[in-house]
Amino acid sequence: MFAESMPTELRRLNFDNRFAMELPGDAETGNFRRQVGAACYSRVAPTPVSTPKLVAWSPEAAALLDLPAEVDGSGLFAEVFAGNRVLDGMDPIATCYGGHQFGNWAGQLGDGRAINLGEVLNRRGERWTVQLKGAGPTPYSRMADGLAVLRSSLREFVCSEAMFHLGVPTTRALSLVLTGDEVVRDILYDGHPAPEPGAVVCRIAPSFTRFGHFEILASRRETDLLRRLVDFTIETDFPELADEGDPKKRTLAWFREVSDRTADMIVHWMRVGFVHGVMNTDNMSVLGLTIDYGPYGWLEGYDPTWTPNTTDASTRRYRFGAQPAVAQWNLMQLARAIYPVIEDADLLNEVLNGFAARYTEGSGAMVAAKLGFREYLPSDEQLSTELFELLGAVETDMTLFFRNLASVDLERPTMDPLMDAYYEPAALSPALRERTMAWLTTYAQRLGADGWPERVAAMNAANPRFVPRNYLAQIAIDDVERGEFSTLHELMDVLRNPYDEQPGKERFAEKRPEWARNRAGCSMLSCSS
Repeated sequence: MFAESMPTELRRLNFDNRFAMELPGDAETGNFRRQVGAACYSRVAPTPVSTPKLVAWSPEAAALLDLPAEVDGSGLFAEVFAGNRVLDGMDPIATCYGGHQFGNWAGQLGDGRAINLGEVLNRRGERWTVQLKGAGPTPYSRMADGLAVLRSSLREFVCSEAMFHLGVPTTRALSLVLTGDEVVRDILYDGHPAPEPGAVVCRIAPSFTRFGHFEILASRRETDLLRRLVDFTIETDFPELADEGDPKKRTLAWFREVSDRTADMIVHWMRVGFVHGVMNTDNMSVLGLTIDYGPYGWLEGYDPTWTPNTTDASTRRYRFGAQPAVAQWNLMQLARAIYPVIEDADLLNEVLNGFAARYTEGSGAMVAAKLGFREYLPSDEQLSTELFELLGAVETDMTLFFRNLASVDLERPTMDPLMDAYYEPAALSPALRERTMAWLTTYAQRLGADGWPERVAAMNAANPRFVPRNYLAQIAIDDVERGEFSTLHELMDVLRNPYDEQPGKERFAEKRPEWARNRAGCSMLSCSS
């Protein structure tokens, strides 16, 4: 059922738009591709679409904007969040930023297909930036059209909300709208472009400020504006740090907070087996939120060298196991960008070194939680190292293995509860079985020595039963392209409670089927969207 009150609720959204009010904008008002200097954003209107149709929405994200859980699926809601209607109080902008892409400085990038409709202050005093992705070209689109297709938009919608329910810091997704228009894309970059259904996803976050927003100003030596953006970011997004009177100390405290939040975010990625796929500095949020769900993926068989990004296939820079190191490298680029504000390399390096300590401590606590230990002891290092080597020795589903590990009988440990996690049980050689049983015996003894009665509950709270597996998203995409939305809605309902067993929904927890092993969208993806 759709609520009749939604149009009224939409019109009552309390827009504040502080970013556009307090920071300098582009003097040029035309919407054409260009370099934008001495400005943090350009005003630009979304491109209207032919027949917007609401596919799905998130009641939890809607509540953040004081919107009801049920929405008007065919009227004003779809019009607004496809970009066809601009409400009173909105001030659409595209922001200017740069970034390092695959380790190389790429210069100006900016919101090439993202448009901030405005900033909403909800009844609790929280600020939420409302952004459309795929809403048309902006001055930062370079040679692109600023549009997005259904497959990438659906994947972003699903994963944004799934990550939230998994407890991973993330931007949120409010809605997914089909545009009724076709968009031409070359999905594999192999010279075979084809039309696909167009879509717009509305995502929300306290802000979408990235490392690259500071990098572009530093690269252009716009130091005064750099200081202004740093101060604005602290006052708006980190108000607990704003009372520090000394500008250098305040900026250093902010950088330390950004570093800590980034480390904590990466720990969560590693906990659930998420691989971002394109950890360029322009895809890093200063709030420590997962942002820009492009060619991401979920580990099926445990493989720390796996990357979901076809563009990254040769170097595997953004592989699963490298994510902590890449995050620290990205923080180094942010440190270089804000150096003109602090002018003390030693202090910045101290924070960068602190990232490693923060991540190591968080990672140990995370592994302890996944294994059911009260705490991670130095002696546990050998045990966990051996486990991850075993997981990589034969194709093993990471999610299923850790979830099923809680079912191992500590008095008589066997591999029986774990067999469902192996893609080819026959590939378990006698030597590997013996090695696994030796590990299980030692593990059971370690748990017995801990004597923690809450172990199983704690493990199940750290190890999800359901994650948005690549093939599940592809099934939903295929169905929506046929006009069938129920699969997507059922998947989203399951992902709202990823740590619960949910009888009758077991098929959403199954490991990747063989047909999905090498299918585009289920194994590796490109940046094409």
